[in-house]
Amino acid sequence: MQVQAKLYGVRLSAQKGRLVADLVRGQPIASALNILSFTPKKGAKIIKKVLESAIANAEHNNGADIDELKVQTIFVEKGPVLKRFHARAKGRGNRIIKPTCHVFLTVGDGKKD
Repeated sequence: MQVQAKLYGVRLSAQKGRLVADLVRGQPIASALNILSFTPKKGAKIIKKVLESAIANAEHNNGADIDELKVQTIFVEKGPVLKRFHARAKGRGNRIIKPTCHVFLTVGDGKKD
């Protein structure tokens, strides 16, 4: 049984999100939550919320046993870029790029339905 949770349009660069995603890929749920709780990165807080959502989906929708769940897949993809303008001297301007990303997380117990 596999259960997904998705989060679109997070104000975080995909590269920074992937650093955190690599820490929890393949980990049991208890271990993954522990790692995310003590990782001092912005992406850790975001991915922890997605993981908790996936756990809640598995428990509520499928009646899964939380103790047997593992993070099966997690990936962070690049989302649309917000382009902003910053005024500079002599009538010039600089572009400010605000990246976003999408987080896709799948938890499962390894059993096939």
